[in-house]
Amino acid sequence: MASLLDLVDDLDGVGPKRVQALNKLGIYTIDDLLGYYPMRYNDLAMKTPAETQDGEKVTFKGVITSPPVVNRFGYKKTRISFRLTVEHDTIMVSFFNQPWVGKNLELGQEVAVHGTYDKTRQGMSGIKLMSRNGDDEMEAVYPSSKEIKAKTIKDLIIQALGKYGELLRTDIVPAYLRTRYKLMNHHDTVFGMHAPTDGQVANEARRSASFEEFFVFQMRLQVIKSMDRDNRGRSINFNNDELKAFIATLPFELTDAQKRVVNEIVRDMRRPIHMNRLLQGDVGSGKTVVAALAMYAAITAGMQATLMAPTEILAQQHAKTIGNFFDPDKVRVELLTGSTKTAARRQILEDVANGEVDILIGTHALIQPDIAFRNLGLAVIDEQHRFGVQQRATLREIGMNPDILAMTATPIPRTLAITAYGEMDVSIIDQLPAGRKQIKTYWLRSNEMEKTIAFIRSQLQEGAQAYVVTPLIEESETLDVQNAEAVYAELSEYFAPTYRVGLLHGRLSNQEKEDVMAAFKANEFQVLVSTTVIEVGVDVPNSTVMLILDADRFGLSQLHQLRGRVGRGSRQSYTFLISDPKTQYGIDRMEAMVATTDGFVLAQKDLELRGAGDILGNRQSGVPEFRVGDPIADLAMMTVAQEEAIEIVAKPDWDKDPELAPLADMLSETMARYRDFD
Repeated sequence: MASLLDLVDDLDGVGPKRVQALNKLGIYTIDDLLGYYPMRYNDLAMKTPAETQDGEKVTFKGVITSPPVVNRFGYKKTRISFRLTVEHDTIMVSFFNQPWVGKNLELGQEVAVHGTYDKTRQGMSGIKLMSRNGDDEMEAVYPSSKEIKAKTIKDLIIQALGKYGELLRTDIVPAYLRTRYKLMNHHDTVFGMHAPTDGQVANEARRSASFEEFFVFQMRLQVIKSMDRDNRGRSINFNNDELKAFIATLPFELTDAQKRVVNEIVRDMRRPIHMNRLLQGDVGSGKTVVAALAMYAAITAGMQATLMAPTEILAQQHAKTIGNFFDPDKVRVELLTGSTKTAARRQILEDVANGEVDILIGTHALIQPDIAFRNLGLAVIDEQHRFGVQQRATLREIGMNPDILAMTATPIPRTLAITAYGEMDVSIIDQLPAGRKQIKTYWLRSNEMEKTIAFIRSQLQEGAQAYVVTPLIEESETLDVQNAEAVYAELSEYFAPTYRVGLLHGRLSNQEKEDVMAAFKANEFQVLVSTTVIEVGVDVPNSTVMLILDADRFGLSQLHQLRGRVGRGSRQSYTFLISDPKTQYGIDRMEAMVATTDGFVLAQKDLELRGAGDILGNRQSGVPEFRVGDPIADLAMMTVAQEEAIEIVAKPDWDKDPELAPLADMLSETMARYRDFD
């Protein structure tokens, strides 16, 4: 019996290689294939040359009035040209490197062609030859890959619609919401996305598909949040007097913002619910000490804490920083990474299991099944935005059920908060520690490089240190950019013999990276040439200059993170952006960096400049990617979807409502993973 869960290899023409190509795109089942929506549509509506703008993609239907001529040039390159008369106008049409097209063309034949119109030359570069009648008005264009063409994907989807289309009768969005917001049912949405008869149908289908995507996403978040709060936690009854006494021993005064978020966090820890909180703060705002205080609170309650970092370098730095906060005779802090020797690892794991280790710091490998805490109360996750949704169940499955405090130094605009952190409570440190001076930022052209290096020398003479960041490790034949190895060689010669230059990049081993950073921190190197390995977390208070070469190659978020590596001490610090941007986009980014040091303002600017496509990509991996909806352009729709999801989940036994049964079925796996473990 046919099912939407049938594998794609049930379709005609899908062999092992094609299955592999589809799998790489996330397509395994017929349901996956039918949910693989077009990225855009070509408007194939007929026009005449007189109605068409220069450079416009258009479909012309006319009669071939000159014999098609095939010209060969270069290596295996061809051009087929002929004159096409469209009503009263005649244009020249050219098909490049499509020799098979000539077999279907002859003088006097009526054809439809779709391409880009050059009004000056009265010609068209032919993209494709349409059917003779050219009746189609909308053509779906799909994301593809090297292994499989967009046309192949389209053909398979058309085949699947014919064989399985009638099975698309289950509506995830309940009828009352579809009526309220004038949405198509699921069947019409899928057909409207893949085979719209006109632009209006395509727009209505995309609107309906976007709402369904947002609604399912928000339902999943609200279900998780509800189950987290539904008698699932335990109180961490910390000793408030001990916590206050520890705060009094710190060599600095907490900012008002730090005090506020510490109170928010420990208040949550004491409540009989699971804390799932995000600590968001700009670079240098003091998130680490807040995390240390939360971990100490857990320790005073007789529990253990762990801190997980995304890289070994950052884990090592956290271990040193947090270790310095505590008296080693009272609080034992251990570091566990992939570089930890076997014997040492075995001993640490034994001591963790016995409860002798109070705080265990490492990478995300800490949630592996062979690590058993005696009584884990708090897990702090640094720079892992989606840990709460993706990995929290893993902690439960291996027998741990701690409160979660996720930290991020990547500011995300408040307008995206409901997308990125919908299932979390958010604490924001919006104040820098006292004594920190605002970093002065300058944008300079490459011809001003010499005076910038001279300024660095003047800073070194005053006992400071400097970073020089490049986008590539070695020379590239395709990108005219500075690279770390060449810059290292040049600066080593320039500063010798008075000052030493170090080199840090991603191809070094973890031990080599650690050695370089330790040497730089000890001022054995006065200048560190680096790629973006130092983007997050590296802390050398003596560094006062950040020089970023080819700065327009970086996103605003990266540039801001790099700038945050200086200004960590009491001295005035500087960031120099060397850049010759060739686009207005590049100029806008440089001007934004000079205008503000506020990470939240920059994040909003980045959002405006880049849009959802890049923001939701790898750099801010915490924000989910959507196949149809744009959470920036469609923020109002996302907000409505969240409000409706909150209202549904707040109802007792909502998942028993027959009208919501398809939705409950879809979310059943999520709900099962978040049940209590015995």
